[in-house]
Amino acid sequence: MKHRLFLFDLDDTLLDFKASEQLSFVRTMQALGLRDDVEAIFLQYQAINVQLWRDFEAGTVTKDFLKVERFRKTFQANVLELDPEAASSIYLESLSDTVVLIDGAKQLCETLSAIGEVGIITNGVEAIQNRRIASSGLAQHISFVATSEACGHAKPDVRFFDYAASMARSFAKPEAIIVGDRLDADILGANRYGIESCWFNPGRLTNASDAVPTFEVAGLAEVVPSLRSLAAA
Repeated sequence: MKHRLFLFDLDDTLLDFKASEQLSFVRTMQALGLRDDVEAIFLQYQAINVQLWRDFEAGTVTKDFLKVERFRKTFQANVLELDPEAASSIYLESLSDTVVLIDGAKQLCETLSAIGEVGIITNGVEAIQNRRIASSGLAQHISFVATSEACGHAKPDVRFFDYAASMARSFAKPEAIIVGDRLDADILGANRYGIESCWFNPGRLTNASDAVPTFEVAGLAEVVPSLRSLAAA
């Protein structure tokens, strides 16, 4: 295998963020005294949250603004007299306790850490992501965690990948690969930075974007065989 640095997105690549997100949202609403129509409100929250994260990645909003604004907009849309700052605090605290692994994540990180170095590249909140990694059982296989919060730039900005590369024990573009589920952040970032990429695509979605992965997989168990095939080609 030619690769020695494996850069993994965290949410919906190694950790099932969608499962954690919903559970944490429900817990947050319950803590604030809301128990009716939570599922429908959560769907609205998701749409608002996705757009705000895209705004953050485009550099038009800050992460601190995003963390509260997603709840403020959700509550406003549903005419709820709830405190968005309290909701944000409860939600972020809950995320650390609701970690769900994607199938095969632990075995994959264990295998690749024996071959080279595994790093995490995430646009998530640094303190929360570090706590989630600690709760996941993956920490012993991970060499470093690069977050957009610490860097000051978000994926797919090449400055973020410069930052991540600087955290590795050694870095050479031909020996590095990014594994992630986001075409617009992970794969496009890899393209711009000039390194190979693996699109984790469990839903077998069609790629209608300008991002071009080196290869794609539907399950994490396919990553190591695909890397070996790539090296042999």
